[in-house]
Amino acid sequence: MSTPTTPSVHNRANPYKARLTENYSLTSEGSAKDTRHIVVHLGESGITYTPGDSLAVIPRNFPKVVDELLAALKLDGATPVDQPTGAVPLRDLLITQYSLNRVSKKFVKAVLEKLPEGDKKTQLADIVANDEAFDDYVFTRDYTDVLTEYPVAFTVAEFLPLTNKIAPRLYSIASSPKAHPGEVHLTVAVVTYTTHGRQKFGLASGFLGYGQELEKNELPVYIQPTKHFHMPAHDANIIMVGPGTGIAPFRAFLEHRAIEGATGKSWLFFGDQKKATDFLYEKEFDAMLAKGTLTRLDTAFSRDQAHKIYVQDRMHEAGAEMWKWLKEGAYFYVCGDAKRMARDVHQKLIDIAQEHGGLSPEAAKEYIEVTLAKTEKRYLKDVY
Repeated sequence: MSTPTTPSVHNRANPYKARLTENYSLTSEGSAKDTRHIVVHLGESGITYTPGDSLAVIPRNFPKVVDELLAALKLDGATPVDQPTGAVPLRDLLITQYSLNRVSKKFVKAVLEKLPEGDKKTQLADIVANDEAFDDYVFTRDYTDVLTEYPVAFTVAEFLPLTNKIAPRLYSIASSPKAHPGEVHLTVAVVTYTTHGRQKFGLASGFLGYGQELEKNELPVYIQPTKHFHMPAHDANIIMVGPGTGIAPFRAFLEHRAIEGATGKSWLFFGDQKKATDFLYEKEFDAMLAKGTLTRLDTAFSRDQAHKIYVQDRMHEAGAEMWKWLKEGAYFYVCGDAKRMARDVHQKLIDIAQEHGGLSPEAAKEYIEVTLAKTEKRYLKDVY
């Protein structure tokens, strides 16, 4: 059974300046994805964690993004800006404090107010007046995109309140502290896309993947302890469903259980696009299977055949065995995409309870959503 993480002096208000020691690709050439293994060294921080916890990372903007914005704003990056700790150059402040990867609606509205009467003002006013069009507009644009379309000037004092402060991003920890003392491992899918003629990155994933040099003590982090996503007792069986980067906490679980000599069985479902390019940690899981740390591994590679196969399809195929495990007390974990994958997995659990448990639709729903999830607390989610 996991023990709760000891509170740390490092938190959102006082992050620890850690360093990256490793950053390498988990996906192979030809993959449609760029998923990376990131190792964060905790140095002398005294930070501890438990499998199931998350690492909060406070990212920064790429200097190139800030320089493009300063040029579009016609502002001098050396301009001092008063802060509680003293004056800070505007460029440094924008790199470390403000989220610039997606434009705010309040900024677009301020641009509209500054535009002179004419076609451009009418065009932007029509967008702002239509909620759906406005959502679409800001979704694909950053501040520089908007200023390129609608060039207007802002002072520093005008601009900063129209942006949002950088918020920490939480990443499920992919390592056991007993397997990797003093380190936190992350499984990071780098978000990259091109809109309006410019390549862009997700703020946190881009920063971790390509914005932070190795061996520099400057990565602000702290542990976000889990409230519920803990491992069970060593003799309990576990079923884990973690496609894509949802695999992260289950790598941690399996490493930890191996070191602690857990006797419970473990069953992992992993899915991604193609086995040849996207099977994250394949060699590690093969070794765990060989040693018996991992009892069973079911994989679903959606694009390796004409029809898409997902983890919930593999669950369906193994429904009788899964129902047997659940009735014998297994814990069921799911990690990853909340909108589609976790919803589909949830429905498949209900289907399995009907088909293999002989329950009515109402009773199956009651069993999964109340008995398993709330009463017995054996159905645990880490979804986002």
